Amino acid sequence: MTTVMVVDDHPMWRDGVGRDLTEAGFEVVATADSVRSATERAAAVRPDVVLMDMHLPDGSGADATASVLQASPATRILVLSASSEREDVLEAVKAGASGYLVKSASAEELREAVTATADGQAIFTPGLAGLVLGEYRRMATAPADADNPAPTLTDRETDVLRFVAKGLSAKQIATRLGISHRTVENHVQASLRKLQLSNRVELARYAIEQGLD
Repeated sequence: MTTVMVVDDHPMWRDGVGRDLTEAGFEVVATADSVRSATERAAAVRPDVVLMDMHLPDGSGADATASVLQASPATRILVLSASSEREDVLEAVKAGASGYLVKSASAEELREAVTATADGQAIFTPGLAGLVLGEYRRMATAPADADNPAPTLTDRETDVLRFVAKGLSAKQIATRLGISHRTVENHVQASLRKLQLSNRVELARYAIEQGLD
């Protein structure tokens, strides 16, 4: 059963989302209403997925995302926010969010998004994925720094990256390549370090920009 924590400072919304997810078969293991409480509770319960609002009383959802991931690195963050502003979306992704939904999403869309996020996929409200991709395209076409040449990935790291770009989970990639799930994760982490990226979403965007999809 996928475990979920809901972070939102509006009690009625937070409780309503939690109730809907519980009825859909998810296990809501915690709720939080601030950056501080989200970090403390994530460290304690280590949920599979955190539903994260972008506007909290003691900081932004991006701040909370970074803090939660530091406390619970295996957790995946799915932003669920009323805001679809470019700055909010990009800040969330840069902080480590795996996806971004606006609160106008239907209950079914939310359930599917939580399941997909738990499986390692990057989920975005239609239109926002293009925004994120456009930002990475801009970054990819920026002039190269002669003093810092692009890092070189191994052949196996490149193979893994191709499947990351297609949205496959680590388990699916392991099956395709005939290697262990742990080995896939090791290659992903090595690629993230070499490319100075922070999460699988950024890695997928990089792969797409490099034509690896």
